[in-house]
Amino acid sequence: MIQDIISVGRLVEARRRALRRGVWFRFLGGEERSIVDLTIRCVDRVRSATLARIVTAIVIKLKLAMESTVKRLMRTVGHSMAQRVSQIAQGWGNRYAGEWVWDLGFAQYLAIMQMNTPE
Repeated sequence: MIQDIISVGRLVEARRRALRRGVWFRFLGGEERSIVDLTIRCVDRVRSATLARIVTAIVIKLKLAMESTVKRLMRTVGHSMAQRVSQIAQGWGNRYAGEWVWDLGFAQYLAIMQMNTPE
């Protein structure tokens, strides 16, 4: 169950990392910060499915906000570019090009190349 995934220790760690990276106040509204703070203060273990769902959404929002530029580009651009390049290479007869889609290094390379391409 989702309640078992959310522990107070993980919430404390997520808040600490978000504060250190400067995203706690920039990306979370007052209600979201209050929900996390009150959950940390008042609950030993999250038992409510509703609270677990809300807190999980907030933690995911923080995780995405703390994601590095390269990882974000890998997720959004790198994998789709790897898929297109793989399809082209397969069309040219490269039997091993199908594996390129799952190669994180290749997706990272394509994402960095995209970062360094002038618009």
